[in-house]
Amino acid sequence: MNNFNRRQFLKSSILGTSGAFLGLPALTQVGSAGARAHSAQKKIITRKLGKTGIELPIVSFGVMRADNAALIPAALQAGIKHFDTAHNYQRGRNEEMLGKVLKDYPRDSFVLATKVPPEDANRDGTLGSGSTSEAFLEKLDISLKRLGMNYVDILYVHGIVKRDAALFPAMLEAVQTAKKMRKAKFVGMSTHKNEPEVIQAAIDSGVYDVVLTSVNFKQDHYPEVKRAIANAAKAGIGIIAMKPMAGAFHDREKKKPINCKAALKFVLQDEYITTAIPGITNFDHLAINASVNEDLTLTDEEREDLAYGKSQSGLYCQACEHCVPDCPKGLPIPDIMRAYMYTYGYGQPEMARSLLASLDLPEHPCADCSRCTAVCVKGFNLSERITDVSRLTKVPVEFLS
Repeated sequence: MNNFNRRQFLKSSILGTSGAFLGLPALTQVGSAGARAHSAQKKIITRKLGKTGIELPIVSFGVMRADNAALIPAALQAGIKHFDTAHNYQRGRNEEMLGKVLKDYPRDSFVLATKVPPEDANRDGTLGSGSTSEAFLEKLDISLKRLGMNYVDILYVHGIVKRDAALFPAMLEAVQTAKKMRKAKFVGMSTHKNEPEVIQAAIDSGVYDVVLTSVNFKQDHYPEVKRAIANAAKAGIGIIAMKPMAGAFHDREKKKPINCKAALKFVLQDEYITTAIPGITNFDHLAINASVNEDLTLTDEEREDLAYGKSQSGLYCQACEHCVPDCPKGLPIPDIMRAYMYTYGYGQPEMARSLLASLDLPEHPCADCSRCTAVCVKGFNLSERITDVSRLTKVPVEFLS
């Protein structure tokens, strides 16, 4: 296998700006009737979302990084119907953009999800007294106004990383109130780390209908995540996958792209996962991702690419937290590494800066240490990456918008 030539091909075909869009006919046609007609011509793989009764194509649309409104009708035309956003994506602009487009479509022609963060999350993943039902519901109302909707199909408590946070009484009260007020049909939580623990908490809560979880081929603890997903699905909880591309690149210079189509197929081999929400920012992303809705078969070349990718340290931090006890400053290293991935993998420094600002880091996180005693199981040079990405906190946010 000629790795160099294959990597260059993948870089141009998966993450470029030309060619692949032509693989989906008539995506420029807009309107719900056109979308339904095109979808009917295709054999799209669908799965049920737990006990919700919602049936979804296995590939959905992570709108987080998208800023081209034309992608939304094109996605509907391609047979995608589930769109995922959040209260804090692009400082609210993401919800606004999505709402302006979807208002022209029948409400039953799409499934809409948003995520609202708790008001007061501590570094250790617990929630403080500032996380109240009232504060959460106020943010939900802001999100609904931006979206121009009376309700969302799925409402998530965003970024839960500990069992106690998943079962925090104020958050359970908030999501149940949202359902009673018919501002959300179904409720869930999203988790970027400690996934098995959080998924089990969702099962134990008896409240959550859906879990949105990180899952990808680069996770060392993938077998544990897979078992937790199976347990949740058997309990009737719908499972949606995020971070399936594991950072999109193996290097910050973007010379070694991950085979994103193969990575997406890998995740969806698990039939307990209803759908995945890969980020889509251009028409090539859309064409490649939408094609998986018709064919999940992993080719021999794709399997080879995944094996190669598994051997690379890459940009994706699996948030195992093995490094944290050895850091004398107790830095939230997995969160900082996620900001690093946002910056160099996804090309989203504004999102990275927002995350870093929420961590309340010292001005120069690693400056006082003569050597780094924290060790990454993936081989990341932690002090180098922390020093690099933490510079974003000094950049005015308007320069990154």
